[in-house]
Amino acid sequence: MNIKQQIAQVISSALKHELSVEEVESLLEKPKYEKLGDLAFPCFSLAKKFRQSPQMIAEKLSEQIEANIIDKTVVENGYLNIFLLQLKVAQYVTSAVMTQKLSYGSKNKNQQNVLLDFSSPNIAKPFSMGHLRSTVIGNALANIAEKNGYTAIRINHLGDWGTQFGKLIVAYRLWGQKEKIEQNPIEELLKIYVQFHEEAERNDGLNDEARLAFKTLEDGNEEALALWQWFRDASLEEFQNIYALLGIKFDSYHGEAFYNDKMAIVVEELERQQLLIESDGAMVVELENMPPCLITKKDGATLYATRDLAAALYRYEQYKPAKIFYVVGNEQTLHFKQLFSVLDKMGYAWAENYEHVPFGMMLKDGKKMSTRKGKVVLLANVLEEAILSARQNIEQKNPTLAQKELVAKQVGVGAVLFNDLKNDRMNDIEFSLEQMLTFEGETGPYMQYTFARIQSLLRKGNVDVITAKLTFLDSEAWHMVKLIEAFPKWIEKAYDQADPSLIAKFSLQLARAFNKFYAYTKILDGSNEKESRLVIAYVVGIVIEECLTLLGMEAPKGM
Repeated sequence: MNIKQQIAQVISSALKHELSVEEVESLLEKPKYEKLGDLAFPCFSLAKKFRQSPQMIAEKLSEQIEANIIDKTVVENGYLNIFLLQLKVAQYVTSAVMTQKLSYGSKNKNQQNVLLDFSSPNIAKPFSMGHLRSTVIGNALANIAEKNGYTAIRINHLGDWGTQFGKLIVAYRLWGQKEKIEQNPIEELLKIYVQFHEEAERNDGLNDEARLAFKTLEDGNEEALALWQWFRDASLEEFQNIYALLGIKFDSYHGEAFYNDKMAIVVEELERQQLLIESDGAMVVELENMPPCLITKKDGATLYATRDLAAALYRYEQYKPAKIFYVVGNEQTLHFKQLFSVLDKMGYAWAENYEHVPFGMMLKDGKKMSTRKGKVVLLANVLEEAILSARQNIEQKNPTLAQKELVAKQVGVGAVLFNDLKNDRMNDIEFSLEQMLTFEGETGPYMQYTFARIQSLLRKGNVDVITAKLTFLDSEAWHMVKLIEAFPKWIEKAYDQADPSLIAKFSLQLARAFNKFYAYTKILDGSNEKESRLVIAYVVGIVIEECLTLLGMEAPKGM
C-alpha cells in the first residue's frame, strides 16, 4: 500500500466511510507549492453531503485523523493540507526499493496475455527512420505491460503481401540484375522500386501490370512466389541485424502473407451474416459514420482489411488476449476504426479490447519520409553514426574506460531510443541527427550518465548501503523520495494511456532532482550524513535503471 492509499484510508475512516478509500484517493492532490504540504484533501465536494462548509469539514478532519506517517495537518481555504513525517516515509520507501530492487513497482503476474502488433516493416524496403517510432514505442509498451503483470506477446506483422509486390515483380523483370541484388538486396530492390514509381508517372500501364502481377502471386504462380520468397528472406535478414542492435525480440513474425489461407473464412462469415454488399463490383461492409470497409476488389484481390480481420480472429483463437495494441501511425486511424467496427458487427464482443495506439510521424524537412520517392534516412546508418559519436566522446573524456565498445553501443543506441520516447506519442518528430546525439539536456546519454555517476559515487563511498541506516534527510533528497514513491503509479498510468513517454518524463524528473542534489550536497564528505545520502543515491540508481530498462535502453555503470 503506497503513502497516498494509507492517507486515503485514514481520511475515509474519519469520514465514517461516507467516501470509500478509492474515492478519497482520487480527490487527494499534490499542493502547488511544497510549503503548503505534501498532500492536500479538498473538502468542497463534501459540503452538500454533510451540510457544512468545506472549512468546517477540513477542521474536523484535522482534529480526527492521525497516522504514524503524518507530521501535522493545516486547514486553509477548505483544504486539509497534510505534512508527512519525512524521515519515516523515506525509510519506508527506501526499504521497499532496496528489498524489491528492479521489481519495485511491478504488479503480480495476472495470467493474462497482452498482444502488441508493432514495427511491421515492409519486405523489400529498407528499415528507415520512419519505422523507428512503431518499433520503440511498441517494445517499450510491451515492457510496461509486463511490469503491470501481463504476459506480453510481441508480434511483427510484416508487410510481406499486397500490390507493392506486384510493382516489385514488374520492376525486377524490367530492370533487376540478379547478381547485384544478391550482393546488396535491400539497396538494389529500393532502386528498382523507386524507378517503377518514376516510370509509372509517365506510363500508367505499369500500374495495371503490377496489379496483374500481384494477382498471379495470390493465385500461386511459381515464378512470382519464388521472387517473393527471395525478397522476404533477404529483407528479414537485414531487419534481424537491426533488431539485435536495438535489443528487441519478437514472439511471432507472422506477416500479411500468413493469413492468405485464412481470409476465405472471414469472407464466408461476412456473407453468412449478410454483411457484405456489392459496390461498383467490389465487396464492402457498410459502416455507420465512416466510409464502408472494402473487403475484396473488383478482381477478387484482398486488401489490408481482409488480412487484418483474419489476423484478429486468428490471434483471439490462438492467444485469448486480454488486450491487443496495434502500434501503428495515426494516418491509419480510419483503417482501425473500420476494422474494429466490422468485428463488432460480426458479433465479437472481445473486439472492444482491441486498441489502436497511434503516434505522430517522423518528418524530414517538415515532410513525411517516402520510400517510393527514395526520400528515406536508413535507421542502420543513424545507429552506426550514433555509436561512432558515442565512441569519440568516450575517447575524449574517458579513454581508459573499460569495455569502451560496449558502452559506445549502449550510449549510441540509447540516444536514438530516448530521443523518440521522450516525446508525447501523438506529436510529430522532426528528424535531427544532431539533436539526437546531444549529450546534454533531455537526452538518453544524460540519463545514462546520471546512472553511471551514481554507481561511481557508490564505489567511492565504500559503504555497505544494504545494511546502512537512513537517519538523515536533505530537502532535495525528500523531493526524490516523493518521486520514487509515486513511480508505481507512473507505470500504471503509462500502461493505461499506452504512452511510454510518461516513463521517459518521470526518469528526467528524477535525474534532474538527483543532479541538483549532487551539485549542492557534499555526499562523500565523511560526515554522519554520508551513509544516508548514499542510501538515497542507491535507490535513485535502482529506479533510473528500471526506467531505462522499461524504455528498452541499457544502463552502463561507467561512461
